[in-house]
Amino acid sequence: MDFRGIGAELYRNMGKRCEMALTGVSRLVLGLSGAVIGLSGCASGGGQPAAQLPAASFVSASQGPGEDYLIGPLDQLTIFVWRNPELGAKVQVRPDGRITTPLIADMPAVGKTPAKLAEDIKAQLTQYIKEPLVSVIVDNFSGTYSQQIRVVGATEKPASLPFRANMTLLDAMIAVGGLSEYASGNKARLVRYDKATGKQTEFAVRIGDLLKRGDTKANVQLQPGDVIIIPESMF
Repeated sequence: MDFRGIGAELYRNMGKRCEMALTGVSRLVLGLSGAVIGLSGCASGGGQPAAQLPAASFVSASQGPGEDYLIGPLDQLTIFVWRNPELGAKVQVRPDGRITTPLIADMPAVGKTPAKLAEDIKAQLTQYIKEPLVSVIVDNFSGTYSQQIRVVGATEKPASLPFRANMTLLDAMIAVGGLSEYASGNKARLVRYDKATGKQTEFAVRIGDLLKRGDTKANVQLQPGDVIIIPESMF
């Protein structure tokens, strides 16, 4: 009997089995790697990276007024009619966007500037008095959604904030108490609606770098209507 031939045959068979086992392991590793890459793509949104906004200074070099303020639901107003105090009133804008004052019922107020609302009230009062002088004062601001900054997600106090002239990302984060414990601040997104084009654009914002590392380049200028979305960390 040729023992050397038998030994060689056994060696070849063992080599083939080892090669098949290694091939299976390699396929498993590649499959797991692909799954991890796929999950990473899902976690990052899967699409193209969000656009970047230019950095903003912490204090604007030139302070100036913002857009005209538009009255919003739940705003508190003082209506003043000169020489006719009985026709004035302190009112809160109803959720349906209207107000009621003496002699005037269900006057639309939402979406108007205080000056425009004063003109409309004046036009109604001319039926009862001659040349009324009307002023509208906003005592407590909420504003319309198009003029609010909404911060949602992993923050201490998600909120809708009235936009202020020259407002930055840092100002908004101070108002909501900063990031929560499990926030993924550097994966946050700022959603901005362009009234001129009717399009919505997402921008990447690095809130983690801004608040935890003091990276001044991560501070950006906000615009009325911006929505800041802060996800939680997966780990």
